[in-house]
Amino acid sequence: MKTEKVIDHIVGWLKDYATNAKVNGFVVGVSGGIDSAVTSTLCAKTGLPTLCIEMPIHQAKSHVTRAQEHIKQLKERFENVTDVRADLTPVFEEFKTEVSLEGEQATVDMALANTRARLRMTTLYYYAGLLGRLVAGTGNKVEDFGVGFYTKYGDGGVDLSPIADLMKSEVYALGKVLKVPTSIMEAKPSDGLFGDARSDEDQIGANYDELEWAMQMNDEGKTAEDFTGRQQEVFKIYKRYNTANQHKMIPIPVCIIPQNLT
Repeated sequence: MKTEKVIDHIVGWLKDYATNAKVNGFVVGVSGGIDSAVTSTLCAKTGLPTLCIEMPIHQAKSHVTRAQEHIKQLKERFENVTDVRADLTPVFEEFKTEVSLEGEQATVDMALANTRARLRMTTLYYYAGLLGRLVAGTGNKVEDFGVGFYTKYGDGGVDLSPIADLMKSEVYALGKVLKVPTSIMEAKPSDGLFGDARSDEDQIGANYDELEWAMQMNDEGKTAEDFTGRQQEVFKIYKRYNTANQHKMIPIPVCIIPQNLT
């Protein structure tokens, strides 16, 4: 990959899209992970106002520290970058007092994890509406179109997706050139939705290098029977997530009314 040319292409695409949409900048949720760090840096490089928003909800300390380190560095490098911190922990706790928490614990935990992502989406769009800006998504190709590892109408609710055609490994390649802090480059990817330090690999059962391989094999028409051992296991993990999360990757089904009924 021609990394520097890819960076220039994305920055130009972001700037052109914002100009054509007649908006005056971007809003990005910064989590302390590689995807949000790369996305916010790309937005900053457009020269347009870029607001980085930190939105902790019982966040692991390591995530908070990395997010703050990145934002500080970005503000030192780019005059067009500002930041705000919206502590959503009290909002989340109040939400829990108004809904039923009955059911299997794993199911309740997952529903609450997705609620965290949706509260953050609401916050991003509040500031975007207030300032007349676009919400820039931080999903990469493996997450968005491979395993669907994101929250529908949470971190999946965005105006545009600058890195969604990049594999995770390619996002890291951009991060190196964009001078993303070492602490973020070396940290294990994590969605941070459970208030602890569990990684994406802990949840999925495979790392992103493995998932990229499985995505490529799937695109080539391979099946689980073509592999053995760990490769077969990873391929099955990929297929399970890809199948279960198709509802995130295809347009919302619309019931078309036949003309003879109108």
